[in-house]
Amino acid sequence: MRRLLLWLTVLLGCAWGGAAQADTCSVSMTNIDFGNVSPISGSDYVAQATGTFSCVFSSLNLGQLLTPNAQVCISLGLGTNSISALPRNLGNGSNRMEYNVYVDSSYATAKIWGGAGVAGAPSTFGLILSAGLLAPPGTYSTTFTVYAKIPAGASLAAVPTVGNANTAYTSSFAGVGTYTYTTYGLVNLFGCTVNSGSFGFTVNATAVNDCTITASPMAFANASILTGNLRSTSTLSVRCVNNNAYQIALNGGSVAASVANRQMKNTLTTDQLSYRLSATLDGALWGDGTAGTSMVTGTGTGASVPLTIYGRVPAQAAPRPGDYKDTVTATIYF
Repeated sequence: MRRLLLWLTVLLGCAWGGAAQADTCSVSMTNIDFGNVSPISGSDYVAQATGTFSCVFSSLNLGQLLTPNAQVCISLGLGTNSISALPRNLGNGSNRMEYNVYVDSSYATAKIWGGAGVAGAPSTFGLILSAGLLAPPGTYSTTFTVYAKIPAGASLAAVPTVGNANTAYTSSFAGVGTYTYTTYGLVNLFGCTVNSGSFGFTVNATAVNDCTITASPMAFANASILTGNLRSTSTLSVRCVNNNAYQIALNGGSVAASVANRQMKNTLTTDQLSYRLSATLDGALWGDGTAGTSMVTGTGTGASVPLTIYGRVPAQAAPRPGDYKDTVTATIYF
Protein backbone atom coordinates (compact mmCIF):
# COMPACT_ATOMS: atom_id res chain seq x y z
CA MET A 1 0.00 0.00 0.00
CA ARG A 2 2.84 2.39 0.76
CA ARG A 3 4.48 1.74 -2.62
CA LEU A 4 1.21 2.46 -4.46
CA LEU A 5 0.72 5.77 -2.61
CA LEU A 6 4.26 6.90 -3.47
CA TRP A 7 3.76 6.03 -7.14
CA LEU A 8 0.51 8.04 -7.30
CA THR A 9 2.16 11.05 -5.68
CA VAL A 10 4.90 11.11 -8.28
CA LEU A 11 2.35 10.89 -11.11
CA LEU A 12 0.37 13.80 -9.69
CA GLY A 13 3.52 15.92 -9.37
CA CYS A 14 4.37 15.29 -13.01
CA ALA A 15 0.89 16.28 -14.10
CA TRP A 16 1.21 19.71 -12.50
CA GLY A 17 4.41 20.51 -14.39
CA GLY A 18 3.83 18.74 -17.69
CA ALA A 19 0.28 19.92 -18.35
CA ALA A 20 1.14 23.60 -17.89
CA GLN A 21 1.81 24.00 -21.60
CA ALA A 22 -1.91 23.65 -22.36
CA ASP A 23 -2.64 27.07 -20.82
CA THR A 24 -2.15 30.28 -22.82
CA CYS A 25 -1.58 33.83 -21.59
CA SER A 26 -1.35 37.28 -23.18
CA VAL A 27 -0.51 40.90 -22.29
CA SER A 28 -2.23 44.06 -23.56
CA MET A 29 -1.86 47.72 -22.60
CA THR A 30 -3.65 51.02 -23.15
CA ASN A 31 -1.82 53.93 -24.75
CA ILE A 32 0.04 56.53 -22.69
CA ASP A 33 -1.30 60.01 -23.48
CA PHE A 34 0.27 63.07 -21.87
CA GLY A 35 -2.22 65.40 -23.60
CA ASN A 36 -1.18 69.03 -24.13
CA VAL A 37 2.33 69.89 -22.94
CA SER A 38 3.65 73.45 -22.68
CA PRO A 39 7.45 73.19 -23.01
CA ILE A 40 7.91 76.50 -21.15
CA SER A 41 5.56 75.76 -18.25
CA GLY A 42 8.35 74.72 -15.87
CA SER A 43 6.20 71.77 -14.75
CA ASP A 44 6.52 68.00 -14.99
CA TYR A 45 3.84 66.17 -16.96
CA VAL A 46 2.72 62.71 -15.85
CA ALA A 47 0.42 60.08 -17.34
CA GLN A 48 -0.55 56.48 -16.70
CA ALA A 49 -1.56 53.42 -18.69
CA THR A 50 -3.21 50.17 -17.65
CA GLY A 51 -1.87 46.81 -18.67
CA THR A 52 -3.73 43.52 -18.48
CA PHE A 53 -2.24 40.05 -18.05
CA SER A 54 -4.80 37.38 -19.03
CA CYS A 55 -4.59 33.61 -19.00
CA VAL A 56 -6.89 30.92 -20.34
CA PHE A 57 -6.59 27.98 -17.97
CA SER A 58 -7.37 24.70 -19.73
CA SER A 59 -9.36 21.82 -18.31
CA LEU A 60 -6.47 19.61 -19.46
CA ASN A 61 -4.27 21.02 -16.72
CA LEU A 62 -4.62 18.79 -13.69
CA GLY A 63 -2.96 21.52 -11.60
CA GLN A 64 -6.14 23.58 -11.93
CA LEU A 65 -7.82 21.22 -9.53
CA LEU A 66 -5.79 22.99 -6.85
CA THR A 67 -4.54 26.54 -7.52
CA PRO A 68 -4.12 27.56 -11.18
CA ASN A 69 -1.44 30.29 -11.26
CA ALA A 70 0.68 32.06 -13.81
CA GLN A 71 3.82 34.21 -13.58
CA VAL A 72 4.79 36.79 -16.19
CA CYS A 73 7.82 39.03 -16.77
CA ILE A 74 7.12 42.10 -18.90
CA SER A 75 9.63 44.20 -20.83
CA LEU A 76 8.61 47.40 -22.62
CA GLY A 77 11.59 47.98 -24.88
CA LEU A 78 12.62 51.43 -26.09
CA GLY A 79 9.94 52.41 -28.59
CA THR A 80 10.56 54.38 -31.75
CA ASN A 81 12.64 57.60 -31.67
CA SER A 82 14.73 56.28 -28.74
CA ILE A 83 18.22 54.84 -28.71
CA SER A 84 18.36 54.49 -24.93
CA ALA A 85 16.05 54.20 -21.96
CA LEU A 86 18.02 56.95 -20.24
CA PRO A 87 15.99 58.81 -21.41
CA ARG A 88 13.40 57.59 -23.89
CA ASN A 89 12.23 60.07 -26.54
CA LEU A 90 9.03 61.05 -28.29
CA GLY A 91 9.56 62.30 -31.81
CA ASN A 92 8.22 64.57 -34.52
CA GLY A 93 10.49 64.36 -37.54
CA SER A 94 13.98 65.04 -36.21
CA ASN A 95 12.66 66.81 -33.10
CA ARG A 96 12.67 65.01 -29.77
CA MET A 97 10.92 65.28 -26.40
CA GLU A 98 12.39 63.39 -23.43
CA TYR A 99 10.23 61.16 -21.24
CA ASN A 100 10.34 57.84 -19.45
CA VAL A 101 8.17 55.06 -18.05
CA TYR A 102 8.36 53.69 -14.53
CA VAL A 103 7.17 50.76 -12.44
CA ASP A 104 5.74 53.04 -9.72
CA SER A 105 4.79 56.65 -9.03
CA SER A 106 8.12 57.56 -7.41
CA TYR A 107 9.45 58.27 -10.92
CA ALA A 108 12.90 57.42 -9.59
CA THR A 109 15.70 56.58 -12.00
CA ALA A 110 16.07 53.21 -10.33
CA LYS A 111 12.40 52.50 -11.13
CA ILE A 112 12.60 53.14 -14.88
CA TRP A 113 10.80 50.33 -16.67
CA GLY A 114 13.34 49.04 -19.14
CA GLY A 115 13.62 46.31 -21.68
CA ALA A 116 15.92 43.34 -21.89
CA GLY A 117 19.53 44.50 -21.67
CA VAL A 118 18.76 48.14 -20.81
CA ALA A 119 21.55 49.32 -18.51
CA GLY A 120 20.65 51.05 -15.29
CA ALA A 121 16.99 50.04 -15.35
CA PRO A 122 14.88 47.04 -14.31
CA SER A 123 14.80 44.73 -17.30
CA THR A 124 11.48 43.14 -16.41
CA PHE A 125 8.49 43.54 -14.16
CA GLY A 126 7.23 40.34 -12.54
CA LEU A 127 3.51 39.67 -11.92
CA ILE A 128 1.69 36.63 -10.55
CA LEU A 129 -1.88 35.79 -11.45
CA SER A 130 -3.76 33.38 -9.20
CA ALA A 131 -7.19 32.15 -10.22
CA GLY A 132 -7.90 30.99 -6.69
CA LEU A 133 -8.40 27.64 -4.99
CA LEU A 134 -10.26 25.07 -7.09
CA ALA A 135 -11.06 27.65 -9.79
CA PRO A 136 -12.86 26.18 -12.82
CA PRO A 137 -11.29 26.33 -16.29
CA GLY A 138 -11.67 29.70 -17.99
CA THR A 139 -10.07 33.12 -18.55
CA TYR A 140 -8.58 35.01 -15.62
CA SER A 141 -6.78 38.34 -15.63
CA THR A 142 -5.02 40.90 -13.47
CA THR A 143 -3.99 44.47 -14.20
CA PHE A 144 -0.85 46.53 -13.69
CA THR A 145 -0.11 50.26 -14.00
CA VAL A 146 2.59 51.90 -16.11
CA TYR A 147 3.66 55.35 -14.90
CA ALA A 148 5.15 57.92 -17.29
CA LYS A 149 6.69 61.35 -16.87
CA ILE A 150 7.98 64.19 -19.06
CA PRO A 151 10.37 66.08 -16.76
CA ALA A 152 10.57 69.86 -16.64
CA GLY A 153 13.92 71.45 -17.38
CA ALA A 154 16.18 72.66 -20.15
CA SER A 155 15.47 69.67 -22.39
CA LEU A 156 11.70 70.24 -22.33
CA ALA A 157 12.12 74.01 -22.77
CA ALA A 158 14.08 73.37 -25.99
CA VAL A 159 11.27 71.28 -27.56
CA PRO A 160 10.00 73.12 -30.67
CA THR A 161 6.63 73.38 -32.31
CA VAL A 162 6.36 73.11 -36.10
CA GLY A 163 4.59 75.55 -38.42
CA ASN A 164 3.51 77.74 -35.51
CA ALA A 165 0.95 75.09 -34.58
CA ASN A 166 0.44 72.58 -31.82
CA THR A 167 2.74 69.66 -32.65
CA ALA A 168 2.22 65.96 -31.95
CA TYR A 169 5.11 63.93 -30.53
CA THR A 170 4.83 60.15 -30.51
CA SER A 171 6.60 56.88 -29.89
CA SER A 172 5.35 53.48 -31.07
CA PHE A 173 5.84 50.26 -29.13
CA ALA A 174 4.05 48.12 -31.72
CA GLY A 175 5.38 44.61 -31.18
CA VAL A 176 8.18 46.03 -28.99
CA GLY A 177 6.63 45.14 -25.65
CA THR A 178 7.54 41.55 -24.86
CA TYR A 179 6.71 39.08 -22.11
CA THR A 180 7.60 35.60 -20.95
CA TYR A 181 5.35 33.52 -18.75
CA THR A 182 4.79 30.17 -17.10
CA THR A 183 1.53 28.63 -15.93
CA TYR A 184 1.62 26.21 -13.04
CA GLY A 185 -0.27 24.66 -10.15
CA LEU A 186 1.16 24.65 -6.66
CA VAL A 187 4.83 25.35 -7.35
CA ASN A 188 6.55 27.20 -10.20
CA LEU A 189 9.94 25.71 -10.91
CA PHE A 190 10.53 27.63 -14.14
CA GLY A 191 10.22 31.32 -13.22
CA CYS A 192 8.52 33.07 -16.15
CA THR A 193 10.66 31.86 -19.02
CA VAL A 194 8.74 28.98 -20.62
CA ASN A 195 6.45 30.83 -23.05
CA SER A 196 6.76 34.22 -24.76
CA GLY A 197 4.77 36.82 -26.70
CA SER A 198 4.65 40.48 -27.70
CA PHE A 199 2.24 43.42 -27.46
CA GLY A 200 2.13 47.08 -28.45
CA PHE A 201 0.96 50.54 -27.48
CA THR A 202 1.80 54.17 -28.27
CA VAL A 203 2.98 57.15 -26.23
CA ASN A 204 1.63 60.56 -27.26
CA ALA A 205 2.11 64.19 -26.26
CA THR A 206 1.17 67.45 -27.96
CA ALA A 207 3.59 70.37 -27.65
CA VAL A 208 1.44 73.49 -27.60
CA ASN A 209 2.36 76.98 -28.72
CA ASP A 210 2.72 79.07 -25.59
CA CYS A 211 4.21 82.42 -24.56
CA THR A 212 4.55 84.41 -21.35
CA ILE A 213 5.23 88.12 -21.05
CA THR A 214 6.05 90.41 -18.11
CA ALA A 215 6.98 94.10 -17.97
CA SER A 216 8.84 96.50 -15.69
CA PRO A 217 7.48 100.04 -15.06
CA MET A 218 8.78 103.00 -17.03
CA ALA A 219 9.61 106.07 -14.93
CA PHE A 220 10.75 109.43 -16.30
CA ALA A 221 12.92 111.73 -14.20
CA ASN A 222 11.37 114.78 -12.60
CA ALA A 223 11.43 117.88 -14.81
CA SER A 224 10.10 121.39 -14.21
CA ILE A 225 10.30 122.41 -17.86
CA LEU A 226 10.12 120.38 -21.06
CA THR A 227 12.32 122.25 -23.51
CA GLY A 228 14.04 119.05 -24.68
CA ASN A 229 13.49 115.31 -24.88
CA LEU A 230 13.01 113.44 -21.60
CA ARG A 231 13.93 109.76 -21.97
CA SER A 232 13.43 106.50 -20.09
CA THR A 233 13.28 102.75 -20.76
CA SER A 234 11.51 99.67 -19.45
CA THR A 235 11.88 95.97 -20.21
CA LEU A 236 9.50 93.33 -21.50
CA SER A 237 10.52 89.76 -20.69
CA VAL A 238 9.18 87.41 -23.33
CA ARG A 239 9.35 83.63 -23.28
CA CYS A 240 7.91 81.62 -26.15
CA VAL A 241 8.09 77.97 -27.16
CA ASN A 242 11.09 77.16 -29.34
CA ASN A 243 10.48 77.93 -33.04
CA ASN A 244 7.20 79.72 -32.25
CA ALA A 245 6.88 83.05 -34.10
CA TYR A 246 5.25 85.89 -32.19
CA GLN A 247 4.21 89.55 -32.42
CA ILE A 248 3.97 92.03 -29.56
CA ALA A 249 1.55 94.95 -29.64
CA LEU A 250 1.35 97.91 -27.26
CA ASN A 251 -2.05 99.57 -27.01
CA GLY A 252 -2.77 103.29 -26.90
CA GLY A 253 -2.86 103.49 -23.12
CA SER A 254 -5.71 104.11 -20.68
CA VAL A 255 -5.72 107.93 -21.00
CA ALA A 256 -5.91 108.70 -24.72
CA ALA A 257 -6.39 105.17 -26.09
CA SER A 258 -4.39 106.23 -29.16
CA VAL A 259 -1.27 104.40 -30.36
CA ALA A 260 -0.27 107.49 -32.38
CA ASN A 261 -0.83 110.01 -29.57
CA ARG A 262 -0.30 108.50 -26.14
CA GLN A 263 -0.91 110.73 -23.14
CA MET A 264 -0.08 110.65 -19.45
CA LYS A 265 -2.56 112.32 -17.11
CA ASN A 266 -2.00 114.27 -13.91
CA THR A 267 -3.28 112.09 -11.08
CA LEU A 268 -5.01 115.08 -9.44
CA THR A 269 -6.04 117.27 -12.38
CA THR A 270 -7.13 116.94 -16.00
CA ASP A 271 -3.73 118.05 -17.37
CA GLN A 272 -2.12 115.70 -19.88
CA LEU A 273 1.39 115.13 -21.18
CA SER A 274 2.19 113.49 -24.54
CA TYR A 275 4.84 110.77 -24.84
CA ARG A 276 6.11 108.19 -27.33
CA LEU A 277 7.07 104.49 -27.12
CA SER A 278 9.33 102.71 -29.59
CA ALA A 279 11.40 99.52 -29.91
CA THR A 280 14.57 101.48 -30.78
CA LEU A 281 15.88 104.85 -29.67
CA ASP A 282 13.71 107.47 -31.39
CA GLY A 283 12.42 104.77 -33.73
CA ALA A 284 8.98 104.19 -35.18
CA LEU A 285 6.08 104.20 -32.77
CA TRP A 286 5.49 100.82 -31.17
CA GLY A 287 1.78 100.14 -31.37
CA ASP A 288 -0.62 97.59 -32.79
CA GLY A 289 0.08 98.02 -36.48
CA THR A 290 -2.51 100.76 -37.01
CA ALA A 291 -2.09 104.52 -37.48
CA GLY A 292 1.43 104.08 -38.84
CA THR A 293 2.68 102.13 -35.83
CA SER A 294 4.46 98.79 -35.91
CA MET A 295 4.62 95.69 -33.76
CA VAL A 296 7.75 93.87 -32.58
CA THR A 297 8.20 90.36 -33.98
CA GLY A 298 10.41 87.47 -32.98
CA THR A 299 10.78 83.70 -32.76
CA GLY A 300 10.83 81.84 -29.48
CA THR A 301 13.83 79.90 -28.23
CA GLY A 302 12.25 78.41 -25.12
CA ALA A 303 14.25 80.85 -22.99
CA SER A 304 13.24 84.24 -21.60
CA VAL A 305 14.29 87.12 -23.88
CA PRO A 306 14.47 90.78 -22.70
CA LEU A 307 13.10 93.46 -25.02
CA THR A 308 13.69 97.16 -24.35
CA ILE A 309 10.90 99.72 -24.66
CA TYR A 310 12.24 103.22 -25.31
CA GLY A 311 10.14 106.05 -23.92
CA ARG A 312 10.41 109.72 -24.86
CA VAL A 313 8.59 112.80 -23.62
CA PRO A 314 9.18 115.38 -26.40
CA ALA A 315 9.55 119.10 -25.86
CA GLN A 316 6.16 120.67 -25.12
CA ALA A 317 4.48 123.28 -22.99
CA ALA A 318 5.15 122.45 -19.37
CA PRO A 319 1.98 121.28 -17.64
CA ARG A 320 1.11 121.94 -14.04
CA PRO A 321 3.32 120.13 -11.53
CA GLY A 322 2.25 116.69 -10.35
CA ASP A 323 2.52 112.99 -11.02
CA TYR A 324 1.55 111.96 -14.55
CA LYS A 325 0.65 108.35 -15.35
CA ASP A 326 -0.69 106.10 -18.07
CA THR A 327 -1.25 102.34 -18.24
CA VAL A 328 -0.24 100.55 -21.44
CA THR A 329 -1.17 96.95 -22.15
CA ALA A 330 1.26 94.67 -24.00
CA THR A 331 -0.31 91.82 -25.95
CA ILE A 332 1.62 88.93 -27.45
CA TYR A 333 0.22 87.08 -30.47
CA PHE A 334 1.51 83.60 -31.27
